[in-house]
Amino acid sequence: MEEYLKEAKEAASVLATLNGEVKNRVLGRIADALEANDALIIEHNRLDMEEGEKNNLSPALMDRLYLDGKRIAGMAKAVREIAALKEPVGRILDGWVTDNGLRIEKVSIPIGVVGIIYESRPNVTSDAAALCFKSGNVAILKGGKEAQRSNEAIARIIQKTLEEEGLPKALISLLPDASREGVAKLIKMDRYVDLIIPRGGEALIRFVNENATVPVVKHDKGLCHTYIHADANLDEAVKIAVNAKCQRPGVCNAMETLIVDAAIAPEILPRLKAAFDAEATKLLGDAATRAIIEVEEATEEDFDTEYLANTLSIKIVDGVEEAIAHIRRYGSGHSEAILTDNHRAAEKFLNEVDAACVYVNASTRFTDGGAFGFGAEVGISTNKLHARGPMGINDLTTYKYRIYGEGQIRE
Repeated sequence: MEEYLKEAKEAASVLATLNGEVKNRVLGRIADALEANDALIIEHNRLDMEEGEKNNLSPALMDRLYLDGKRIAGMAKAVREIAALKEPVGRILDGWVTDNGLRIEKVSIPIGVVGIIYESRPNVTSDAAALCFKSGNVAILKGGKEAQRSNEAIARIIQKTLEEEGLPKALISLLPDASREGVAKLIKMDRYVDLIIPRGGEALIRFVNENATVPVVKHDKGLCHTYIHADANLDEAVKIAVNAKCQRPGVCNAMETLIVDAAIAPEILPRLKAAFDAEATKLLGDAATRAIIEVEEATEEDFDTEYLANTLSIKIVDGVEEAIAHIRRYGSGHSEAILTDNHRAAEKFLNEVDAACVYVNASTRFTDGGAFGFGAEVGISTNKLHARGPMGINDLTTYKYRIYGEGQIRE
């Protein structure tokens, strides 16, 4: 492990010498190679899918795992979009001249060696690799065992392209020891690794947080809420709520709990039930909800659960204060939404809800690097430092100060 990480650290100095034009050309070649080798990737993915079925992976995980020609074309498109983004390294973030004539510039630089630990989705392999390469970082990738064959195929294609360009394949690689013990070693190698980004289930996040000596930016669960306020446009509210839950239930920005204002609950809940029944959504509700529509009982545990499935909890509240209190208690700091035409209620919600992304009259499904205009993202950070929300290429940089003097000495 130490020799592997030492090689990665040394490769960082090679990457630091590449200008934006070279990086963009290499990324374009990686995108072309992914498309040219889609049959190979699909064949390896088929083996992962078969293994997943044997291991009874959930429908949500199977959906995340699955690759076809369209999804691989999407992976290549994401790599090209990353290449087209503005160069993140070397940006002058600030600059000034001190009283004694020192000229100081605050300039963006790569973080260094970044370890990314993720589960299930093999498209993350190419996304994360491209984001790290564009931002001048060496990428050490550790995908889930359920996508091992798919990830290996994608990584080999990327590494072959790097070598054809005369670059070390250590710039982008899969962690050679993908066991729990291997991860435990990786997250303690602060001599060689500058940042760990874990994205996945609660157990993974907890393990990394409790054991890492390398700095961590966690991408925790998405227990997202949508609150339909008393002054909401009901037609719009039903449409947005269904989208937030059903458009893709197995992702972290999908709604898990719907909060409904008591003042409109008798009118809107039957409409919501009909809309969700049409989507085959399993509904659970508190006692007040069950007094209006026929649904299963929602327990305390349900309100604290990220389903990642077509299941939804419903809570009735008496006003915006109670809605915010419920989100404070159960929310994961990911994405929260209020649906209302009341400006004061909207501003109160925006100001008082503590989450990476807070919406008014829109679906939480928009919490995404592509939807925000960042290109692909390495994940959705629920940290407050150093990055929060969709984490794109600029969040994969840090900065240093460059100081220009003319013989100044400190008295």
